[in-house]
Amino acid sequence: MIEITETWIDSLAPNSAAIKNGHDLIKKGKFTVLHQSEDQQVLFGSCAGSGKTPYSPSADFVIPDKPVMRCSCPSRQIPCKHVLGLLYAYAEGKSFSRAAVPDELAAKREKAEKREEKKAKETAEGNAAKPKKVNKSALKKKVIAQLEGLDVLEKLIFSLIRRGLGTLDAKELKVIQEHVKQMGSFYLNGAQVQLRKLHIILTSGGNPERTYNLAAEQFAVIHAFIKKGRAHLNAKLEDPELALDRESSIEEWLGHAWQLSELKEAGLVGPETELIQLSFLSYDDASRMEFVDNGYWMQMDSGEIHCTVQYRPYKAAKLMREEDSFFEVAHVPMLYRYPGDMNRRVRFESFTSRTVDQQDIARIREYAASSYVEAVKRVKNQLKNPLGDPNPVMMLHVEKVVTDDNGRIFIVDAYGETLGLQDLLEDSTVHLLNYLPEYSLKNVAMLVVFEHQTQSGQLRVQPLSIVNGQEIVRLLY
Repeated sequence: MIEITETWIDSLAPNSAAIKNGHDLIKKGKFTVLHQSEDQQVLFGSCAGSGKTPYSPSADFVIPDKPVMRCSCPSRQIPCKHVLGLLYAYAEGKSFSRAAVPDELAAKREKAEKREEKKAKETAEGNAAKPKKVNKSALKKKVIAQLEGLDVLEKLIFSLIRRGLGTLDAKELKVIQEHVKQMGSFYLNGAQVQLRKLHIILTSGGNPERTYNLAAEQFAVIHAFIKKGRAHLNAKLEDPELALDRESSIEEWLGHAWQLSELKEAGLVGPETELIQLSFLSYDDASRMEFVDNGYWMQMDSGEIHCTVQYRPYKAAKLMREEDSFFEVAHVPMLYRYPGDMNRRVRFESFTSRTVDQQDIARIREYAASSYVEAVKRVKNQLKNPLGDPNPVMMLHVEKVVTDDNGRIFIVDAYGETLGLQDLLEDSTVHLLNYLPEYSLKNVAMLVVFEHQTQSGQLRVQPLSIVNGQEIVRLLY
């Protein structure tokens, strides 16, 4: 059976309330029975509930990286608080007596094993489920509709620009909102997001000059989206297969949600590897009308910085498990990569975990970019693409942290080059450096997020985490 730690259990929980409730069950002595199967693959027990009949939670590790959680309670959450409590009890070292698996649970296990055997047999014989056939006629109609939608969007943008930002009134703002709805009819979810973002900028108030600068940047992004989207869709119509673009992020901009099967078919799958999460943040993206859970991870065999992203739509947020920080090493059997440039989005279906050791710390530090000049070149290449992520993340070597006469803080590389630190995200981290010991500010690796500030023309960075010789110090998690 895999190593069961509290961090790993926390990563399974649907929300923070479930974590608390799971611990509370142990504190209140609700578990009357705690068992482990003779083959040590199943944990099961009895937990007192609100009724006379206790609940029967279980965790089956017959497939170590894909444990099956079951419970007789009526909760729709998987795993429920009773299963979480069972796992926490095991992680805390509570006594689990050896016992035979109950007949009802054994029957469920047998059915699951047969399903897995059938899948394995089909794969071995080459009879695995064939990729879903694409209705090319329907897809072609969708592409034509998207092209029509881009024409409508272009007319709107040109009209707004000709009027001038200073003359936009409530009527024009209402027109933008109407076009947001209209873009949905053209299957252009990405256009909806960008128009909402423009509307938010124009109605945010505050410094007019800053508003106009942000709006001008947003117009440029939308224009690039129209231009690249149109070129891609026209090329797609000429392709007999109407194939998806496997290299750039244009499909996502146009509203395509990649399925794992599509990523696998496109060859965007890597073999087993290990990942360490270096930073995590959750925020409310009003332009998407979703909550976003975003983690930055280092792939330990390459040093690449990837991101995991979970979108939780406002309407369904309460029903979805909220992601959280992860403090161990995740061993991933198969890593799915999305098309893109720096910090490619990744996904994985299952994982096992282990604690971070000193060798992991040393390796992370080795991957840190030693030259800021080279790092800035790479970031600028990313920023040249208007549809690229405007906030790329990198791991940099920091020889030291210095403060000038005006109180501004800079990081310095081994060649004496500097980068100015500034809070770019909603959550502030720069001031936290003042509370760190000296050994966390000299000869360290620092995960930073970049941003190009158009008014000053300079690149600024915000620290997300620091890796000294002993540990990972998260400034944002």
